Amino acid sequence: MSRPLVREYQNDEKLKTDIEELSNIGVSKDDIYVLSHDDDRTERVANGVNANTIDRKEMGLTSLKNVFRRKGDELRTKMKEIGFSKEEAERYESEMDKGKIFMFVTDTDKVAQWK
Repeated sequence: MSRPLVREYQNDEKLKTDIEELSNIGVSKDDIYVLSHDDDRTERVANGVNANTIDRKEMGLTSLKNVFRRKGDELRTKMKEIGFSKEEAERYESEMDKGKIFMFVTDTDKVAQWK
């Protein structure tokens, strides 16, 4: 499994614009994930552009419309499941503690066309 593309945001509008651009070049919404510590923010942004969140009940990446429901260890576990090392997952989760929101894109072939 290739490591997903990661983008870090503080501006929700920029995140929404980027997701729309990815959709326009053919990246499936099933391959775009939004994640932060703030469940309400994550859900609001993801629903605004029909992106996915990561639910702790997911064992693969099949139940794609659910909202991820808690804490750092679960966030890190899910990030590891989609292709990140333990250290990378810890670093991203630490940034979420600071109020950042992340977009992960698992379709690395199509996203290579995107700037």
